[in-house]
Amino acid sequence: MLPSPLLTRPGAVASAPDDPDQAVPAHFGDPGREQSALVEGRAACALARDVVTVTGPDRLSWLTTLSSQVLTALEPGDGGAETLLLDAQGHITHALAALDDGRTLWLVTEADSGEALATFLDSMRFMLRVEVTERPDVMALGALGEGLEALAQAARDTASDASDSPEVQADAAEPQGSLIGLWRDPWPGVVEGGTSYDVGADRPHPGQGYRAGFVLVPVRSVDAVARAFLAAGEGRRLAGALAWEALRIEAGRPRWAREADARAIPHELDWLRTAVHLTKGCYPGQETIARTLNLGRPPRRLTVLQLDGLVGDLPRPGASVRMGERAVGAVTSVARHHELGPIALALLRRAVPVGEQLTVEITEVDEATGEAVPVGRVDAAQEVLVSPEGRAQASPSERPGAELRKGLRL
Repeated sequence: MLPSPLLTRPGAVASAPDDPDQAVPAHFGDPGREQSALVEGRAACALARDVVTVTGPDRLSWLTTLSSQVLTALEPGDGGAETLLLDAQGHITHALAALDDGRTLWLVTEADSGEALATFLDSMRFMLRVEVTERPDVMALGALGEGLEALAQAARDTASDASDSPEVQADAAEPQGSLIGLWRDPWPGVVEGGTSYDVGADRPHPGQGYRAGFVLVPVRSVDAVARAFLAAGEGRRLAGALAWEALRIEAGRPRWAREADARAIPHELDWLRTAVHLTKGCYPGQETIARTLNLGRPPRRLTVLQLDGLVGDLPRPGASVRMGERAVGAVTSVARHHELGPIALALLRRAVPVGEQLTVEITEVDEATGEAVPVGRVDAAQEVLVSPEGRAQASPSERPGAELRKGLRL
């Protein structure tokens, strides 16, 4: 991904060079107020995402056969869908937001993953009528709630630069200024064909008020769209990745660049809610999806951690989560929330009791070795996303063979 044009705006502070969001501003001077503005629909945020397009008459049916979601019903202006690409063992290799404008399928993935995605898709074309293209000339701007509609309108009201690449101008079936497409995040709803892993949870989902999304615009129009958004309403501002991440973490929303390690399966992250269709037929990794849903339990579970202490150092992603002295998981994302204070997402062993008090290691980097050295711990309380019961709403009430196993115990 190219550096976002918003990095040149007054007050923009860049993210760390090794951060997944390094190509976009971390903040504009006040991450807490930026969070409040996002919640209230008064802020827009540059997102660190790559864009790949697929054209050709077979594009929707083809990607449906490769991915975890049914995409053949996508239509222009419908808000799009979310899908995953899995390997043969069901591990997540890409998480994609998908939009179709009637002629082009737009796939949005993590920054610096577009080349790998395009290479993989190109290798799977065979004789089908599809063409895959990386699109570094297109970027994503995000907003929440009413702010998303306002951001989309700002993009519509911004004329597309005549010097934009011909491909950007030609791709829009019905050009609307600089707006290429609008994607609405389905999280935390359960889409058609999906299910949730919250059996036994006794609280509303922490993301019940989360209404996020993004617009796609040409790179050359990013700054103009941002200016149009800011000028069209009182109290509007730009927000950085720190604010966006804090609200995502609060909502328990998994992100591939943060939560999905090399062995992650969708069940552990409750990603069957929005990105998996359980009855769509065969695709790579489908056997793991079905087997874990019907016969087994995910080995780990994603949880929100409320961390003790309003000040002091935050744990780093990868920090060990402990029950007593025993390591039972690792932090995947961490942020300082404007109301809740320090919060994190963590992948824990599924059987860790929900009410158990946990601690998270705080580390510092040893300047001599470059290694993270533990310097303390902070208390952590769990907020359930994936239930320790390990069953989804669509799982059978009893695992097949339960009666046989009962007989053997008599």
